[in-house]
Amino acid sequence: MVYSRYGHGNSDVLQEARNVRFMHDEALLVLPELLEKLSIRDPVLIGHSDGGSIAIIHAGAGNPVRGLVLMAPHVFGEEWGLKSIAEAKVAFETSDLPRKLGKHHLDAAKTFWGWNNVWLLPEFRSWNIEQYLPGIKSPVLAIQGFEDQYGTMAQLDAITAKAGGPVETLKLRDCRHSPHRDQLAAVLEAISRFLSIVQRDDRGEVL
Repeated sequence: MVYSRYGHGNSDVLQEARNVRFMHDEALLVLPELLEKLSIRDPVLIGHSDGGSIAIIHAGAGNPVRGLVLMAPHVFGEEWGLKSIAEAKVAFETSDLPRKLGKHHLDAAKTFWGWNNVWLLPEFRSWNIEQYLPGIKSPVLAIQGFEDQYGTMAQLDAITAKAGGPVETLKLRDCRHSPHRDQLAAVLEAISRFLSIVQRDDRGEVL
């Protein structure tokens, strides 16, 4: 099941400014309600960027999951990433980026500013969700590109060191912030292999 979060894709257009706890709200309020309404139990959560952070908070808070696939996740802010987010603001104002984003979102401007503005808030410099990592007991596949403009391998290193369950990492060359676009074949192979493992029960049978 694939869904676009509020303010993204064809979901409702964002109407209000986000605050620094917006990922907590998505992880602890919105996602549990969505899973409940769809009668989804013990899911494997696959999240990209902020979506990966949301998956971390959700699982780390004790919500049951079978596994996590985290693509370019954030667990803390980095100066490198914040600098790139500031540069993205300039690109949105001076290039054809709004047109490109308009292919994927109902309101490209509100989607972009809803992301960009909140990450550039002064409060975001102290944003950190590492405290949720020990609470993750299920297997994790964490994927990131060496050329990721919004985060370094320090994100994956923190997840590996602090997660409460087994962590597998996939670190990709020639890959920026979207591994599923830049290295599609490698990402699909890794996810398929990971799912074949976490979807087996104690008897080795696929669920």
